[in-house]
Amino acid sequence: MWYVLDSIARYFQAGGYVMPPLALAALLLWYALGYRFSSLRRGGGRYSVRELLDRYREGSWKPRRGIVEDAIRRGVELQRRRPSHLRARLDDAFSDFSAPLNRYRTTVRSIVMISPLLGLLGTVAGMIETFDSLQEMVMFSSDGGIAAGVSQALFTTQMGLVIAIPGMLLGRFLDRRQQGIERELDQIKDILCSTAEEIEQR
Repeated sequence: MWYVLDSIARYFQAGGYVMPPLALAALLLWYALGYRFSSLRRGGGRYSVRELLDRYREGSWKPRRGIVEDAIRRGVELQRRRPSHLRARLDDAFSDFSAPLNRYRTTVRSIVMISPLLGLLGTVAGMIETFDSLQEMVMFSSDGGIAAGVSQALFTTQMGLVIAIPGMLLGRFLDRRQQGIERELDQIKDILCSTAEEIEQR
């Protein structure tokens, strides 16, 4: 355990003053990704929206946890009241889903963009230290020297990419999941409004 902590401390020391902001960015990024992953739950298994609606109306299925499941429950209960302007009522009822769907989306995108720039800042700082040491012809010194400058340049670049690449891939995956849920919410509204019109015409 002590060896692991010592290795991490040396890694941070080699990266210079840019490493603490990069570490903070990594923590914020994974917190935001974890929150989005847990909140973007569709629910309902592999059933389509129409199948879930039919099962809920028949009483053979009860919503548990999931945005689509909750939307179906709210939508069907609202339709049963036969209010005027059902579409507008559904828009109001589903507006509560907007916050959890979009929460931390901007945070993830911002960190993915900023992390490589912070790594580049560390690279520039490391190269400046390297050139200063070359000018003084100092390979090793108490301030670092050429070796420390090269290490700082490489470590910060590596850290920035390690943060940005997984964040970009997972962020896009979660964005696609969000878009899928939003399409299904619109589909629920369309189905409920069309079935309500059919009931009124009978």
